[in-house]
Amino acid sequence: MAKTKSVYACTACGYESPRWVGRCPGCGAWNTLEESVTAVPEKGAAKLAANQRPGTGAAPLLLEEIPEDTALRTPTGISELDRVLGGGIVEGGLMLIGGDPGIGKSTLLLQVCANLAGQGKRILYISGEESARQIKLRARRLDIGVPGLYVLAENALDAVETRLRDLQPDVAVVDSIQTMYRPEMASAPGSVSQIRESTSLLMRICKETGTSMFVVGHVTKDGAIAGPRMLEHMVDVVLYFEGDRQQDYRLLRAVKNRFGSVNELGVFRMTGKGMQIVPNPSEELLSHRAKGASGSTVFCGLEGSRPLLCDVQALAAQSFLNSPRRTVNGADAGRIAMLLAVLEKRAGQRTYNQDVYINVAGGLELSEPAADLALCVAVASSLKDQPVGSEVAVMGEVGLTGEIRTVPQCDRRVAECARLGFTTLVVPRENARRLSNPPEGVRILGVDTLLQALSVLF
Repeated sequence: MAKTKSVYACTACGYESPRWVGRCPGCGAWNTLEESVTAVPEKGAAKLAANQRPGTGAAPLLLEEIPEDTALRTPTGISELDRVLGGGIVEGGLMLIGGDPGIGKSTLLLQVCANLAGQGKRILYISGEESARQIKLRARRLDIGVPGLYVLAENALDAVETRLRDLQPDVAVVDSIQTMYRPEMASAPGSVSQIRESTSLLMRICKETGTSMFVVGHVTKDGAIAGPRMLEHMVDVVLYFEGDRQQDYRLLRAVKNRFGSVNELGVFRMTGKGMQIVPNPSEELLSHRAKGASGSTVFCGLEGSRPLLCDVQALAAQSFLNSPRRTVNGADAGRIAMLLAVLEKRAGQRTYNQDVYINVAGGLELSEPAADLALCVAVASSLKDQPVGSEVAVMGEVGLTGEIRTVPQCDRRVAECARLGFTTLVVPRENARRLSNPPEGVRILGVDTLLQALSVLF
Protein backbone atom coordinates (compact mmCIF):
# COMPACT_ATOMS: atom_id res chain seq x y z
CA MET A 1 0.00 0.00 0.00
CA ALA A 2 1.34 3.43 -0.95
CA LYS A 3 2.28 5.84 1.79
CA THR A 4 0.46 9.15 2.24
CA LYS A 5 1.67 12.59 3.20
CA SER A 6 0.03 15.93 3.98
CA VAL A 7 0.50 18.88 1.66
CA TYR A 8 -0.84 22.37 2.29
CA ALA A 9 -2.10 24.07 -0.88
CA CYS A 10 -3.23 27.68 -1.33
CA THR A 11 -6.82 27.99 -2.48
CA ALA A 12 -6.04 31.29 -4.25
CA CYS A 13 -2.96 30.45 -6.34
CA GLY A 14 -2.34 26.70 -5.86
CA TYR A 15 1.04 27.11 -4.12
CA GLU A 16 1.99 23.96 -2.20
CA SER A 17 3.89 23.87 1.06
CA PRO A 18 4.95 20.90 3.22
CA ARG A 19 3.76 22.75 6.34
CA TRP A 20 1.06 25.24 7.20
CA VAL A 21 1.92 28.94 7.20
CA GLY A 22 -0.37 31.88 7.88
CA ARG A 23 0.54 33.80 4.72
CA CYS A 24 0.92 32.12 1.33
CA PRO A 25 4.50 32.55 0.00
CA GLY A 26 3.16 32.47 -3.56
CA CYS A 27 0.47 35.18 -3.63
CA GLY A 28 0.67 36.75 -0.17
CA ALA A 29 -2.92 35.90 0.82
CA TRP A 30 -3.65 35.16 4.47
CA ASN A 31 -5.20 31.95 5.83
CA THR A 32 -5.65 30.34 2.40
CA LEU A 33 -3.55 27.19 2.89
CA GLU A 34 -5.63 24.03 3.27
CA GLU A 35 -4.39 20.54 4.06
CA SER A 36 -4.73 17.78 1.48
CA VAL A 37 -3.49 14.20 1.65
CA THR A 38 -1.59 12.83 -1.33
CA ALA A 39 -0.24 9.38 -2.05
CA VAL A 40 3.53 8.90 -2.19
CA PRO A 41 4.53 6.53 -5.04
CA GLU A 42 6.68 3.56 -4.19
CA LYS A 43 10.37 3.55 -5.02
CA GLY A 44 10.90 3.60 -8.76
CA ALA A 45 7.20 4.13 -9.53
CA ALA A 46 7.58 7.87 -10.14
CA LYS A 47 10.12 7.33 -12.92
CA LEU A 48 7.95 4.61 -14.47
CA ALA A 49 4.88 6.86 -14.37
CA ALA A 50 6.80 9.67 -16.04
CA ASN A 51 7.88 7.34 -18.84
CA GLN A 52 4.33 6.06 -19.35
CA ARG A 53 2.59 9.43 -19.19
CA PRO A 54 0.42 9.73 -22.33
CA GLY A 55 0.90 12.49 -24.89
CA THR A 56 -0.74 13.64 -28.06
CA GLY A 57 2.05 12.42 -30.34
CA ALA A 58 1.48 15.39 -32.66
CA ALA A 59 4.22 16.61 -34.98
CA PRO A 60 5.19 20.30 -35.09
CA LEU A 61 3.58 22.32 -37.89
CA LEU A 62 4.58 25.51 -39.58
CA LEU A 63 2.24 28.40 -38.79
CA GLU A 64 1.18 28.77 -42.41
CA GLU A 65 0.43 25.05 -42.65
CA ILE A 66 -2.12 25.04 -39.82
CA PRO A 67 -5.67 24.88 -41.25
CA GLU A 68 -7.80 27.91 -40.44
CA ASP A 69 -11.06 26.00 -39.91
CA THR A 70 -9.99 24.58 -36.54
CA ALA A 71 -12.28 26.95 -34.59
CA LEU A 72 -15.68 26.13 -36.06
CA ARG A 73 -18.48 27.49 -33.91
CA THR A 74 -21.80 25.88 -33.09
CA PRO A 75 -24.65 28.25 -32.13
CA THR A 76 -26.31 27.33 -28.85
CA GLY A 77 -29.76 28.58 -29.86
CA ILE A 78 -29.59 31.27 -27.13
CA SER A 79 -28.51 34.54 -28.72
CA GLU A 80 -27.33 36.19 -25.49
CA LEU A 81 -25.07 33.25 -24.67
CA ASP A 82 -23.71 33.20 -28.22
CA ARG A 83 -22.88 36.91 -27.88
CA VAL A 84 -20.90 36.29 -24.70
CA LEU A 85 -19.08 33.29 -26.18
CA GLY A 86 -18.16 35.25 -29.30
CA GLY A 87 -20.55 33.54 -31.74
CA GLY A 88 -21.07 30.05 -30.34
CA ILE A 89 -19.31 26.99 -28.93
CA VAL A 90 -15.85 26.20 -30.30
CA GLU A 91 -15.00 22.56 -30.94
CA GLY A 92 -12.76 21.19 -28.19
CA GLY A 93 -13.23 24.25 -25.99
CA LEU A 94 -13.33 23.99 -22.19
CA MET A 95 -15.67 26.61 -20.69
CA LEU A 96 -16.03 27.40 -16.99
CA ILE A 97 -19.21 29.05 -15.70
CA GLY A 98 -19.49 30.24 -12.10
CA GLY A 99 -22.12 31.96 -10.00
CA ASP A 100 -23.94 32.00 -6.69
CA PRO A 101 -26.11 29.02 -5.69
CA GLY A 102 -29.57 29.20 -7.24
CA ILE A 103 -28.60 31.86 -9.78
CA GLY A 104 -29.59 29.60 -12.71
CA LYS A 105 -26.38 27.98 -13.97
CA SER A 106 -27.79 24.44 -14.23
CA THR A 107 -31.05 25.70 -15.72
CA LEU A 108 -29.28 27.64 -18.47
CA LEU A 109 -26.95 24.75 -19.33
CA LEU A 110 -29.83 22.27 -19.48
CA GLN A 111 -31.59 24.60 -21.94
CA VAL A 112 -28.39 24.78 -24.00
CA CYS A 113 -28.16 20.98 -24.02
CA ALA A 114 -31.76 20.73 -25.21
CA ASN A 115 -31.17 23.21 -28.04
CA LEU A 116 -28.04 21.44 -29.21
CA ALA A 117 -29.71 18.02 -28.99
CA GLY A 118 -32.51 19.43 -31.14
CA GLN A 119 -29.87 20.28 -33.77
CA GLY A 120 -28.87 16.62 -33.94
CA LYS A 121 -25.85 16.85 -31.61
CA ARG A 122 -24.98 14.12 -29.12
CA ILE A 123 -25.03 15.66 -25.63
CA LEU A 124 -23.94 14.27 -22.26
CA TYR A 125 -25.00 16.01 -19.05
CA ILE A 126 -22.86 14.81 -16.11
CA SER A 127 -24.11 15.68 -12.64
CA GLY A 128 -22.20 15.06 -9.45
CA GLU A 129 -24.76 16.86 -7.26
CA GLU A 130 -28.16 15.68 -8.48
CA SER A 131 -29.60 12.32 -9.39
CA ALA A 132 -30.90 11.52 -12.84
CA ARG A 133 -34.47 11.79 -11.53
CA GLN A 134 -33.89 15.32 -10.28
CA ILE A 135 -32.58 16.35 -13.69
CA LYS A 136 -35.61 14.71 -15.27
CA LEU A 137 -37.90 16.78 -13.06
CA ARG A 138 -36.12 20.00 -14.07
CA ALA A 139 -36.32 19.01 -17.75
CA ARG A 140 -40.06 18.40 -17.38
CA ARG A 141 -40.51 21.83 -15.77
CA LEU A 142 -38.63 23.41 -18.68
CA ASP A 143 -40.63 21.40 -21.26
CA ILE A 144 -37.48 19.64 -22.47
CA GLY A 145 -37.96 16.31 -24.19
CA VAL A 146 -35.60 15.81 -27.12
CA PRO A 147 -33.64 12.74 -28.27
CA GLY A 148 -29.86 12.74 -28.12
CA LEU A 149 -29.58 14.12 -24.58
CA TYR A 150 -27.82 11.67 -22.26
CA VAL A 151 -27.70 12.11 -18.47
CA LEU A 152 -25.05 10.60 -16.19
CA ALA A 153 -25.11 10.94 -12.39
CA GLU A 154 -21.48 10.24 -11.44
CA ASN A 155 -18.67 11.99 -9.59
CA ALA A 156 -15.81 9.49 -9.95
CA LEU A 157 -13.70 10.94 -12.74
CA ASP A 158 -12.30 7.65 -13.99
CA ALA A 159 -15.86 6.47 -14.70
CA VAL A 160 -16.68 9.84 -16.28
CA GLU A 161 -13.64 9.55 -18.55
CA THR A 162 -14.72 6.09 -19.67
CA ARG A 163 -18.24 7.28 -20.54
CA LEU A 164 -16.91 10.33 -22.38
CA ARG A 165 -14.55 8.27 -24.52
CA ASP A 166 -17.18 5.60 -25.21
CA LEU A 167 -20.02 7.97 -26.08
CA GLN A 168 -17.92 10.61 -27.86
CA PRO A 169 -20.45 13.44 -27.31
CA ASP A 170 -20.27 16.68 -29.25
CA VAL A 171 -20.93 18.73 -26.11
CA ALA A 172 -20.68 17.70 -22.45
CA VAL A 173 -21.60 19.45 -19.18
CA VAL A 174 -19.91 18.74 -15.85
CA ASP A 175 -21.95 20.00 -12.88
CA SER A 176 -19.90 20.72 -10.86
CA ILE A 177 -16.11 20.49 -10.84
CA GLN A 178 -16.03 20.70 -7.01
CA THR A 179 -17.89 17.38 -6.73
CA MET A 180 -15.58 15.45 -9.08
CA TYR A 181 -12.73 13.41 -7.68
CA ARG A 182 -10.04 11.03 -8.88
CA PRO A 183 -10.15 7.80 -6.82
CA GLU A 184 -6.38 7.28 -6.95
CA MET A 185 -5.87 10.51 -5.00
CA ALA A 186 -6.31 10.38 -1.24
CA SER A 187 -7.59 13.97 -0.84
CA ALA A 188 -11.29 14.73 -0.51
CA PRO A 189 -13.49 16.05 -3.35
CA GLY A 190 -13.34 19.84 -3.62
CA SER A 191 -9.76 20.10 -2.39
CA VAL A 192 -7.19 22.06 -4.36
CA SER A 193 -5.37 19.00 -5.66
CA GLN A 194 -8.59 17.25 -6.70
CA ILE A 195 -9.93 20.29 -8.58
CA ARG A 196 -6.61 20.85 -10.33
CA GLU A 197 -6.15 17.24 -11.42
CA SER A 198 -9.81 16.85 -12.43
CA THR A 199 -9.72 19.97 -14.59
CA SER A 200 -6.45 18.85 -16.16
CA LEU A 201 -7.99 15.51 -17.13
CA LEU A 202 -11.12 17.13 -18.58
CA MET A 203 -8.99 19.56 -20.56
CA ARG A 204 -6.99 16.69 -22.05
CA ILE A 205 -10.19 14.87 -23.01
CA CYS A 206 -11.50 18.01 -24.76
CA LYS A 207 -8.34 18.49 -26.80
CA GLU A 208 -7.98 14.82 -27.72
CA THR A 209 -11.59 14.04 -28.64
CA GLY A 210 -12.83 17.46 -29.82
CA THR A 211 -15.68 17.45 -27.30
CA SER A 212 -16.76 20.92 -26.19
CA MET A 213 -17.34 21.00 -22.46
CA PHE A 214 -19.07 23.29 -19.96
CA VAL A 215 -17.78 23.02 -16.39
CA VAL A 216 -19.81 24.50 -13.54
CA GLY A 217 -17.84 26.02 -10.67
CA HIS A 218 -19.06 27.10 -7.25
CA VAL A 219 -18.04 30.53 -5.97
CA THR A 220 -16.74 31.68 -2.62
CA LYS A 221 -18.29 34.38 -0.42
CA ASP A 222 -16.04 36.91 -2.21
CA GLY A 223 -17.56 35.97 -5.59
CA ALA A 224 -14.49 34.17 -6.97
CA ILE A 225 -14.66 30.59 -8.24
CA ALA A 226 -13.78 28.18 -5.44
CA GLY A 227 -10.56 26.26 -5.86
CA PRO A 228 -7.08 27.18 -7.06
CA ARG A 229 -6.72 30.35 -9.11
CA MET A 230 -4.98 28.38 -11.84
CA LEU A 231 -8.37 26.79 -12.60
CA GLU A 232 -9.28 29.92 -14.56
CA HIS A 233 -5.94 29.82 -16.38
CA MET A 234 -6.41 26.23 -17.54
CA VAL A 235 -9.79 26.68 -19.23
CA ASP A 236 -10.48 28.50 -22.50
CA VAL A 237 -13.50 30.56 -21.41
CA VAL A 238 -14.53 31.88 -17.99
CA LEU A 239 -18.13 33.07 -17.56
CA TYR A 240 -19.68 34.59 -14.44
CA PHE A 241 -23.41 34.53 -13.74
CA GLU A 242 -24.39 37.61 -11.73
CA GLY A 243 -27.60 38.98 -10.30
CA ASP A 244 -29.76 39.08 -7.22
CA ARG A 245 -31.88 35.99 -6.64
CA GLN A 246 -34.66 38.30 -5.44
CA GLN A 247 -34.81 39.91 -8.91
CA ASP A 248 -35.69 38.49 -12.30
CA TYR A 249 -32.64 39.73 -14.23
CA ARG A 250 -29.49 37.67 -14.61
CA LEU A 251 -26.25 38.96 -16.14
CA LEU A 252 -23.80 36.61 -17.86
CA ARG A 253 -20.35 38.15 -18.21
CA ALA A 254 -17.22 36.82 -19.94
CA VAL A 255 -14.01 37.65 -18.09
CA LYS A 256 -11.80 35.41 -20.22
CA ASN A 257 -12.32 34.16 -23.76
CA ARG A 258 -9.59 32.72 -25.95
CA PHE A 259 -11.98 32.64 -28.91
CA GLY A 260 -13.57 36.09 -28.64
CA SER A 261 -13.68 39.41 -26.84
CA VAL A 262 -13.91 39.71 -23.07
CA ASN A 263 -16.28 41.77 -20.93
CA GLU A 264 -19.24 40.93 -23.16
CA LEU A 265 -22.55 40.89 -21.34
CA GLY A 266 -25.67 38.79 -21.81
CA VAL A 267 -28.94 39.69 -20.11
CA PHE A 268 -31.52 37.06 -19.11
CA ARG A 269 -34.75 36.95 -17.17
CA MET A 270 -35.52 34.06 -14.84
CA THR A 271 -39.02 32.68 -15.42
CA GLY A 272 -40.92 29.54 -14.53
CA LYS A 273 -39.93 28.10 -17.91
CA GLY A 274 -36.23 28.76 -17.46
CA MET A 275 -33.94 31.52 -18.69
CA GLN A 276 -35.44 33.87 -21.24
CA ILE A 277 -33.29 36.31 -23.21
CA VAL A 278 -33.82 40.06 -22.92
CA PRO A 279 -33.42 41.34 -26.50
CA ASN A 280 -33.54 45.03 -25.54
CA PRO A 281 -31.99 45.38 -22.08
CA SER A 282 -31.72 49.19 -22.19
CA GLU A 283 -35.47 49.54 -22.62
CA GLU A 284 -36.12 46.97 -19.89
CA LEU A 285 -33.81 48.69 -17.40
CA LEU A 286 -35.45 52.08 -17.99
CA SER A 287 -39.04 50.82 -18.08
CA HIS A 288 -39.63 51.44 -14.35
CA ARG A 289 -37.82 54.78 -14.15
CA ALA A 290 -39.70 57.45 -12.22
CA LYS A 291 -40.44 60.49 -14.41
CA GLY A 292 -40.00 63.94 -12.93
CA ALA A 293 -38.19 62.76 -9.79
CA SER A 294 -35.00 64.41 -8.56
CA GLY A 295 -31.82 62.38 -8.13
CA SER A 296 -32.29 60.24 -11.26
CA THR A 297 -30.01 60.39 -14.31
CA VAL A 298 -29.72 58.20 -17.41
CA PHE A 299 -26.22 56.99 -18.33
CA CYS A 300 -25.17 55.03 -21.41
CA GLY A 301 -22.47 52.53 -20.49
CA LEU A 302 -20.54 50.14 -22.68
CA GLU A 303 -20.44 46.42 -21.83
CA GLY A 304 -18.05 44.89 -24.32
CA SER A 305 -19.47 45.88 -27.70
CA ARG A 306 -22.98 46.56 -26.37
CA PRO A 307 -24.15 50.05 -25.33
CA LEU A 308 -26.42 49.75 -22.31
CA LEU A 309 -28.56 52.51 -20.80
CA CYS A 310 -29.22 52.45 -17.06
CA ASP A 311 -30.83 54.61 -14.39
CA VAL A 312 -28.31 56.12 -11.95
CA GLN A 313 -30.05 57.18 -8.73
CA ALA A 314 -28.84 59.32 -5.83
CA LEU A 315 -30.46 60.49 -2.62
CA ALA A 316 -28.93 63.23 -0.44
CA ALA A 317 -30.53 63.83 2.96
CA GLN A 318 -29.41 65.97 5.89
CA SER A 319 -27.23 63.99 8.27
CA PHE A 320 -27.40 64.13 12.04
CA LEU A 321 -24.29 61.98 12.48
CA ASN A 322 -20.73 63.11 13.16
CA SER A 323 -19.66 61.25 10.02
CA PRO A 324 -22.28 61.39 7.25
CA ARG A 325 -23.29 58.04 5.83
CA ARG A 326 -22.18 56.93 2.35
CA THR A 327 -24.05 53.91 0.98
CA VAL A 328 -23.22 52.73 -2.54
CA ASN A 329 -24.87 49.97 -4.56
CA GLY A 330 -23.59 49.28 -8.08
CA ALA A 331 -20.50 51.52 -8.08
CA ASP A 332 -17.11 51.79 -6.41
CA ALA A 333 -17.40 53.41 -2.97
CA GLY A 334 -13.92 54.93 -3.19
CA ARG A 335 -14.74 56.55 -6.52
CA ILE A 336 -17.97 57.97 -5.09
CA ALA A 337 -16.06 59.55 -2.19
CA MET A 338 -13.70 61.20 -4.68
CA LEU A 339 -16.59 62.52 -6.81
CA LEU A 340 -18.34 63.98 -3.75
CA ALA A 341 -15.13 65.82 -2.87
CA VAL A 342 -14.88 67.19 -6.41
CA LEU A 343 -18.54 68.26 -6.27
CA GLU A 344 -17.92 70.22 -3.08
CA LYS A 345 -14.57 71.75 -4.07
CA ARG A 346 -15.10 72.49 -7.77
CA ALA A 347 -18.88 72.89 -8.08
CA GLY A 348 -19.84 74.41 -4.73
CA GLN A 349 -22.23 71.58 -3.78
CA ARG A 350 -22.24 71.04 -0.01
CA THR A 351 -22.11 67.34 0.81
CA TYR A 352 -20.18 67.40 4.11
CA ASN A 353 -23.43 67.39 6.13
CA GLN A 354 -25.43 65.10 3.85
CA ASP A 355 -26.06 61.37 3.94
CA VAL A 356 -25.58 60.23 0.33
CA TYR A 357 -27.06 57.03 -1.07
CA ILE A 358 -26.14 55.79 -4.57
CA ASN A 359 -27.96 53.05 -6.46
CA VAL A 360 -27.71 51.70 -10.01
CA ALA A 361 -31.11 50.28 -10.92
CA GLY A 362 -31.33 46.78 -12.35
CA GLY A 363 -28.38 45.28 -10.47
CA LEU A 364 -25.70 46.59 -12.86
CA GLU A 365 -22.16 47.36 -11.75
CA LEU A 366 -20.69 50.61 -13.12
CA SER A 367 -16.92 50.20 -13.37
CA GLU A 368 -15.98 52.57 -16.21
CA PRO A 369 -14.97 56.20 -15.48
CA ALA A 370 -17.47 57.42 -18.11
CA ALA A 371 -20.18 57.17 -15.43
CA ASP A 372 -18.59 59.90 -13.26
CA LEU A 373 -20.59 62.78 -14.70
CA ALA A 374 -23.90 60.91 -14.42
CA LEU A 375 -23.18 60.13 -10.76
CA CYS A 376 -22.30 63.76 -10.01
CA VAL A 377 -25.41 65.04 -11.80
CA ALA A 378 -27.64 62.62 -9.87
CA VAL A 379 -26.21 63.79 -6.53
CA ALA A 380 -26.54 67.46 -7.53
CA SER A 381 -30.11 66.86 -8.67
CA SER A 382 -31.01 65.42 -5.27
CA LEU A 383 -29.23 68.23 -3.42
CA LYS A 384 -31.07 70.88 -5.43
CA ASP A 385 -34.29 68.82 -5.47
CA GLN A 386 -34.55 69.59 -9.19
CA PRO A 387 -35.22 66.75 -11.63
CA VAL A 388 -33.15 66.18 -14.76
CA GLY A 389 -35.26 66.09 -17.91
CA SER A 390 -36.61 62.68 -18.84
CA GLU A 391 -35.17 63.10 -22.35
CA VAL A 392 -31.61 63.84 -21.11
CA ALA A 393 -28.71 61.36 -20.98
CA VAL A 394 -25.32 62.16 -19.43
CA MET A 395 -21.84 60.66 -19.85
CA GLY A 396 -18.28 61.78 -19.13
CA GLU A 397 -15.27 61.23 -16.89
CA VAL A 398 -14.64 63.75 -14.11
CA GLY A 399 -11.10 64.69 -13.07
CA LEU A 400 -9.91 66.02 -9.72
CA THR A 401 -9.79 69.58 -11.07
CA GLY A 402 -13.41 69.31 -12.23
CA GLU A 403 -12.59 68.87 -15.93
CA ILE A 404 -14.69 66.57 -18.11
CA ARG A 405 -12.59 64.01 -19.99
CA THR A 406 -13.52 62.13 -23.15
CA VAL A 407 -15.21 58.73 -23.18
CA PRO A 408 -14.46 55.91 -25.64
CA GLN A 409 -16.82 54.95 -28.49
CA CYS A 410 -19.06 57.96 -28.00
CA ASP A 411 -20.64 57.49 -31.46
CA ARG A 412 -22.10 54.13 -30.44
CA ARG A 413 -23.42 55.51 -27.14
CA VAL A 414 -25.06 58.48 -28.87
CA ALA A 415 -26.72 56.22 -31.45
CA GLU A 416 -28.18 54.00 -28.71
CA CYS A 417 -29.52 57.02 -26.81
CA ALA A 418 -31.11 58.38 -29.99
CA ARG A 419 -32.67 54.99 -30.75
CA LEU A 420 -34.45 55.03 -27.37
CA GLY A 421 -35.81 58.55 -27.86
CA PHE A 422 -33.37 60.73 -25.87
CA THR A 423 -33.15 64.17 -27.48
CA THR A 424 -30.57 65.93 -25.26
CA LEU A 425 -27.14 64.44 -24.57
CA VAL A 426 -24.52 65.98 -22.30
CA VAL A 427 -21.08 64.73 -23.36
CA PRO A 428 -17.47 65.97 -23.12
CA ARG A 429 -16.82 68.83 -25.52
CA GLU A 430 -14.04 66.94 -27.30
CA ASN A 431 -16.41 64.03 -27.97
CA ALA A 432 -19.06 66.43 -29.26
CA ARG A 433 -16.51 67.94 -31.64
CA ARG A 434 -15.44 64.53 -32.96
CA LEU A 435 -18.96 63.25 -33.71
CA SER A 436 -18.94 62.63 -37.44
CA ASN A 437 -22.66 62.13 -38.05
CA PRO A 438 -24.85 63.13 -35.09
CA PRO A 439 -28.43 61.77 -35.24
CA GLU A 440 -31.16 64.08 -36.45
CA GLY A 441 -33.33 65.64 -33.77
CA VAL A 442 -30.74 65.08 -31.04
CA ARG A 443 -29.11 68.06 -29.32
CA ILE A 444 -25.51 67.42 -28.31
CA LEU A 445 -24.25 69.61 -25.45
CA GLY A 446 -20.48 69.59 -25.07
CA VAL A 447 -19.11 70.62 -21.68
CA ASP A 448 -15.58 71.21 -20.39
CA THR A 449 -16.06 71.31 -16.62
CA LEU A 450 -18.37 69.85 -14.00
CA LEU A 451 -19.59 73.32 -13.03
CA GLN A 452 -20.49 74.03 -16.64
CA ALA A 453 -22.43 70.74 -16.91
CA LEU A 454 -24.45 71.57 -13.80
CA SER A 455 -25.15 75.08 -15.12
CA VAL A 456 -26.45 73.66 -18.39
CA LEU A 457 -28.72 71.08 -16.74
CA PHE A 458 -30.06 73.19 -13.84
